[in-house]
Amino acid sequence: QVQLVESGGGLVQAGGSLRLSCAASGRTFSSVAMGWFRQAPGKEREFVAAITGSGGRTYYADSVKGRVTISRSNAENTAYLQMASLKPEDTAVYYCAATQRVLIKTSPDGYGYWGQGTQVTVSS
Repeated sequence: QVQLVESGGGLVQAGGSLRLSCAASGRTFSSVAMGWFRQAPGKEREFVAAITGSGGRTYYADSVKGRVTISRSNAENTAYLQMASLKPEDTAVYYCAATQRVLIKTSPDGYGYWGQGTQVTVSS
């Protein structure tokens, strides 16, 4: 079992930055890959970024590539999502997720553990 708690969301103006955190507990953190997803009202949950357990490989959705950086600290059992140049279309609830799979998936069904989500609102 893995428990995940996100933090760091909030209201930011377009062009601004935010860093989301995801604190994990319950299992050796380095044994799980981490992903970030987001869900806007009326839309499906979509992949944002993912990182392997070692942190050696990262993956990004095309819509955020170049503006978002995923990272992790296995010593602190925490994953991060640094977002810059935020746009109003980035407004959504952001979820972190964990998977024991070796192969990273960009679909929600590839992750068995989820946090409760944190709201990010970008004003124009």
